[in-house]
Amino acid sequence: MPWGNFSLFGVGFWCERLIFALLITCFMKVFVNRILPVGRHFGAMNLFGILFVKPDVEVSPRLLNHEEIHSRQMRELLWLPFYVLYVTEWVVRLVQCGMRPIEAYRRISFEREAYRHEGDSGYLGRRRRFAMWRR
Repeated sequence: MPWGNFSLFGVGFWCERLIFALLITCFMKVFVNRILPVGRHFGAMNLFGILFVKPDVEVSPRLLNHEEIHSRQMRELLWLPFYVLYVTEWVVRLVQCGMRPIEAYRRISFEREAYRHEGDSGYLGRRRRFAMWRR
């Protein structure tokens, strides 16, 4: 399998690569650059549905699924409130975690949902609204 245990479509390697390339161009715009995201711990960042990726990061189906979950969260909250809530929750978690930024990031409800389901290619099809706040 081309991406470990994660197979997006269950077809051969080259077919998956072709389908994957078509999906990238149709749904999520991806910009490879050296500026965003900031910091050495992060390889990709989704801003308003546009994915910014560092040059050394592989844009895999798993990564795309993670970021697509964030895009769905953004649309549900009408973009701007998503970012206000995201930053606010990060600051609260930062204080709770004793000023450890990476741990605070991992505890953000939006990230917990995205990491929990990034390997599940069918998740977005059955995801309930506001799932980041449900158990």
